[in-house]
Amino acid sequence: MEGAGRAGERAIVRRLGTLANIVVALVAVLHVWFGVLEMFLWDKPAGLRAFGHTKESAAASKVLAANQGLYNGFLAAGLVWGLTLGAAGWPVKVFFLACVLVAGLFGAATASRRILYVQALPAAAGLALLALAR
Repeated sequence: MEGAGRAGERAIVRRLGTLANIVVALVAVLHVWFGVLEMFLWDKPAGLRAFGHTKESAAASKVLAANQGLYNGFLAAGLVWGLTLGAAGWPVKVFFLACVLVAGLFGAATASRRILYVQALPAAAGLALLALAR
C-alpha cells in the first residue's frame, strides 16, 4: 500500500510540474507581448490604449519604451530557455521568474498598480508551483 501512496504523490508532483511549466510559458508569452507593445506599438493605437498615453507622451518616451521592451524580450527568452532544458531548467526558470516578480513589484510601486496583477502575480504563481513541484 505504501508504494501506491508514493506513486500517487509522484503523479501529483508531475501534474504540478506541468502546471508550473504552463504558467512559465504564459509568463513568457506575456513578456513577448509586452516587448512587442513597447518596442513596436508604443505610439500606435494598441500601445496608446494599453498604456494610456497620449501621442505626444508616447513620442517623447518611445526610445525608453523600446529599451524596456527589449528587457521584456530577454525575460521571455530566459523563461523559454528554462523550459527547453526540461528538469535541468528549474534554476533558470526560478531565476527569470524572480526577475519578473521583482520588476513587477517595482513597476507596481512606481508606475501602475495594474502591473502587480499582470506581471508580478503570474510570476509569483509560477514560482510557487515550481517550488511545490520540486
